[in-house]
Amino acid sequence: MVNCCGLVTVKNEPVPLKSIAVEVSVQGHVATVSSTLQYENQEQSPLEAIFVFPLPGEAAVCRFSAKIGQTEVVAEVQEKQKAQEQYDDALSSGQQAFLLEESDESPDVFKLSVGSLPPGEKASVSLDYVTELAVQADDGLRLCLPAVLNPRYQPQGSDSGSGGSAQVSSVPAGSVPYSLSLSAHVSSPHPISRVESNCPLDPLNYLNTEKTQATVSLAAGHQFDRDVELLLYYQDTHQPTAIVEAAQASAKPGSLMGDPVVMLSLYPEFPKDVMSSMTSHGEFLFVVDRSGSMECPMHLGSGSLDRISSARETLLLLLKSLPMGCYFNIIGFGSSYESFFPKSVEYSQKTMDEALQKVKEMRADLGGTEILQPLKHIYSQPCLPDQPRQLFLFTDGEVGNTKEVLDLVKTNAGSHRCFSFGIGEGASTALISGVAKQARGHAQFITGQDRMQPKVMQSLRFALQPAVVDISVKWNVPKEVSVTLLSPPIRVVFQGQRALLYAQLTGESSGDTEGSVTVKYSLAKQPVENQLSFSLKPAEDTGMAVHRLGARTLIQSLEVEEREQDGEKEGAKEKVIELSVQSGVSSAFTAFIAVHKGDGEALQGQLLRRHVPTPMLNLRGCSLTGFSSSVLERDMKLSELDDRADQLVCSASEFVVGTKSMSAKKKAEGSLASRVKVQGGFFSKQDFDSPAPTSKPVRDPLLQLISLQKASGSWVLEAALAEVLVKTEEEVSKPKPAQVDQEVWATVLALVWLYGFKMEAQEEWQFLAMKAVSWIQAQKVASVSECVQAGNTLLGCQVQKDTLGL
Repeated sequence: MVNCCGLVTVKNEPVPLKSIAVEVSVQGHVATVSSTLQYENQEQSPLEAIFVFPLPGEAAVCRFSAKIGQTEVVAEVQEKQKAQEQYDDALSSGQQAFLLEESDESPDVFKLSVGSLPPGEKASVSLDYVTELAVQADDGLRLCLPAVLNPRYQPQGSDSGSGGSAQVSSVPAGSVPYSLSLSAHVSSPHPISRVESNCPLDPLNYLNTEKTQATVSLAAGHQFDRDVELLLYYQDTHQPTAIVEAAQASAKPGSLMGDPVVMLSLYPEFPKDVMSSMTSHGEFLFVVDRSGSMECPMHLGSGSLDRISSARETLLLLLKSLPMGCYFNIIGFGSSYESFFPKSVEYSQKTMDEALQKVKEMRADLGGTEILQPLKHIYSQPCLPDQPRQLFLFTDGEVGNTKEVLDLVKTNAGSHRCFSFGIGEGASTALISGVAKQARGHAQFITGQDRMQPKVMQSLRFALQPAVVDISVKWNVPKEVSVTLLSPPIRVVFQGQRALLYAQLTGESSGDTEGSVTVKYSLAKQPVENQLSFSLKPAEDTGMAVHRLGARTLIQSLEVEEREQDGEKEGAKEKVIELSVQSGVSSAFTAFIAVHKGDGEALQGQLLRRHVPTPMLNLRGCSLTGFSSSVLERDMKLSELDDRADQLVCSASEFVVGTKSMSAKKKAEGSLASRVKVQGGFFSKQDFDSPAPTSKPVRDPLLQLISLQKASGSWVLEAALAEVLVKTEEEVSKPKPAQVDQEVWATVLALVWLYGFKMEAQEEWQFLAMKAVSWIQAQKVASVSECVQAGNTLLGCQVQKDTLGL
């Protein structure tokens, strides 16, 4: 079920949030984000406003303050129940109160209860959090300020009556009644190459000649109608670093905040020979979201593929790129789930063809987004001997039980790796990043103008490369100093991944001022060793970001432990509360509470509640302006519209459903008698359906060539191949060297065409090209050079044999 949809208002009054200002301070791989939200009560009655505040999944909230008029109150962390009781007491006695608590369902949603504001009063709420920056496949570091939250889904049969659900309102993109300003200060041990964004930026301003410090801002007038994304690029980004942060002066030595904390960052660059090697083993499971929202376009603007079409193209690439000898299956999920095969099948021409046919028929027709059951089904299947399980998860939405999903993945982490892909503006960072982190994989986000295929193929490259094994971390410190790990041990490192380790340093050495850490592992049967030195006496307090991220890491581990105990033991929960209160880092069991004690007089007038909207991308891009996509695609199946509604009237402030009479209902069976009215426009059922195309679409020649490749890696000399090469069958056949097999000649032509005309998309076809080269080499062809030369002459290319890998 959907926890909440639509905007709760009275008499179309404007919502009270007016603006958001964000300041970001980046230090290497870590960022501190400070947000200020401005409110104004323009109504005639006291107002209680609730704003659902979306945060990155790995964020640690560390400061919360509220200012009413000229009085500022800084919040403190308390046990959640105690904070809620104090908040309720303050409201009932006429005091202004502010409460910030983590959602029970997902750690990337915080519910901000602003409390009672007198008529005409202004309020300012400030929120600070620290977060690790996610590493992208192109070595960029990603900072995201999530704005769009798709409705949270509570799986059928689960208890939704606790009242703990985070409520999310929505308004049409472009109509959000508040604005955003953002400025960032970036500092790095290595020079800053560039900063990019999916939103317009002012020019990057370097603050020193070394280019290790810079500032950048969003261009003026930005509307908070999408995820705001910053991508940071450093020089020498693969160099490991160790940052030590000094203890908090006011904290007790021996406590987490009273001791120095070291953060170790490892982002190794793999040798080229390892990068080019590929395993031929593995069980590849592609788990694809088929909920209604996958009909949304990949991005706004004409000509954009919808998400399910892009997923179909991606599955084509994946299926063509798999190595012979592996196993695979494809599972589609929504409110239910469907597998292509009862269990994973060996990759062959027959099974690949069967799967491709099913991919062509795949639609976004499985309702809501519920991923727990398909994952349970996958984990119930025994792993295949000598076939490491690799899970690829594609979703564009949110689930209402993120923590339960992450616990399940963590429990099964030893048996598989998970590569996750968040599609569009509304994908949950907690879900996408969380499953990848728990299952030792890699997370990718596909937003704005991004194409899905390159990012997915980058992850396939990671999955096909040899895994790092035998990882060990050894701390070398004076005997008076002890090291306590705050992070789980590093279990896997592979190309494109960064590992962060936090450790507490207790005790003080009278002599030595430096320590070191040695990291060893084995890659492709070759030993690798990194050694880093760090100061045991850091000179300055850097704002406690490293301490708080270390605390957040430990809190997350303890929260999982508490859930595994199912509340039977209080140990883990008590540790979380103690650590949360001490560090000022929020948790599932604590909340920030601030009460402004005024003159003690009760507020006059009835207390109203407002839900401040978060923007929602629409079902059909711009065609459904003003309509919460959740209403049709998820909460109500289109086939049920005849039975349930005559007219849906939607605006930024109201959502009205008029039910039919039984007689009218009977007359409408078999057709959509009802219509949807959206800001004056009417849409029929066909506007929402995703039927199979009736006319032959213009196919991308690259995809056409890829679709012709055999599972073995070869191509056949046929009319369809000639069409891709823009030649006749005779023109293609005639130049073939006399002693060369037709299949070898066709495969060489395909490779020459790829390298001659499609180098810009090499990331997408690199694996199927490697398969083709391996196949040609296995044929032991004597005249490969003659083939390549004849292929160049035919196609007008100048591709060298060495370039092809032959």
